[in-house]
Order: sequence, then C-alpha cells, then structure tokens
Amino acid sequence: MQLNPREQAHLDAAIYFTAIRGADPRTRTREQFATKEAAIAYAESHGDRRTMIYAVSAVGSAHIMNA
Repeated sequence: MQLNPREQAHLDAAIYFTAIRGADPRTRTREQFATKEAAIAYAESHGDRRTMIYAVSAVGSAHIMNA
C-alpha cells in the first residue's frame, strides 16, 4: 500500500476506520470499525473490491485503500 504523507499521518493516528460502499449518495452505506483489519474483512466479504476504506483521526480522514 503506497500512501502519501497526509494519508500515512491519518493512518498512524487513526481512532477508527470506515468502510464505504456505493457511488450514489442516496444508497451509499458507511460502516465503522475499530481496526483496519476489521474494515478490510467487511469489505472483502462483498468480493467485489468496491469498498473504500478510510482512516479517521482526530483531525480528519483519508482514503487509504479500496478492498
């Protein structure tokens, strides 16, 4: 996983992770997880690599991967 410095800073300071699915805001889903591994496991359960994983820190968030 190649992250830029801002993304890496959010990952290093993450207080939780989100997994977001859906292009249309009306049907988009967002799940919250305590760990990156839990968010990835949720994403992989869909089997389509269309889930965006975000690291959320006290000062913001950053997209870190699709899973």
